[in-house]
Amino acid sequence: MTGSTSTTPSAEEFRDTMDRDGYVVFRDVVSRDRLALFHDELRTEFDRISASDEMFEGGGLMSGHLNCFPGERARFVFEEIKAHGIVDLIRTYRPEIADAPRATLNFNLPGSVAQHYHVDDAFLKEFLICNVAVVDTEIENGAIDVLPGTNREFIPYWKFALERKHRLSTRLPLRAGDAVVRSSILWHRGMPNRSSEPRPMMAVTFGEIEPNDDPFITNGGQMEFYPNWFRTSRLGRLRERVTVAAPITYSAYRFATSLVSKKGYESF
Repeated sequence: MTGSTSTTPSAEEFRDTMDRDGYVVFRDVVSRDRLALFHDELRTEFDRISASDEMFEGGGLMSGHLNCFPGERARFVFEEIKAHGIVDLIRTYRPEIADAPRATLNFNLPGSVAQHYHVDDAFLKEFLICNVAVVDTEIENGAIDVLPGTNREFIPYWKFALERKHRLSTRLPLRAGDAVVRSSILWHRGMPNRSSEPRPMMAVTFGEIEPNDDPFITNGGQMEFYPNWFRTSRLGRLRERVTVAAPITYSAYRFATSLVSKKGYESF
């Protein structure tokens, strides 16, 4: 089995591909019509808070990558990935995390910059992410860049750099409704959105948090935009500004610290 499939793979195929590549692409999982309505709701809410005093400073606004809790209005996405058999596959692969979903969303703004390559959690704390394209996602508007196979071992940043792992770069264009199940320890990065419209990408994670009776009722079930890993403090805004203007500075910092630390193996 390759990393992309238009049919639901067997449990064995799913396991083998996840272990080898760190991700599996599923085509035509979620209704495009329902996603189009959800997209309109996202845009309306983003435009509302952008025009108000509710929008924070920094926190991803300069780099162009924001986080969002999608709320009750995104429940249908979870229901449809379950109906497609994806949650059942996750249960056969990692039964201990299948009942611990969390709903979130990446909002990639026009003019965003490339993120640094990263993993989403420490090597010993692997969880799974099911991304669902809310809109057609091409190179132009920031299709995710993954490095297949980098999930197989712990890779300190000095080794990542010296072995030039970036040469494994694989972009994953998706149509609205397509899904990607990937490991949290697969190296990847968000990419620039060169279009004129924000590009949302829904995510349901499995095993990132403790089991929750209902992952869609957080914040009273209301949609909420919030910062990514950049903080909104003065220092956080400065760090984001420097990282955007001179990304090599952060790469140098990561390289140096990885020589004397196993940060990212047991924890960050």
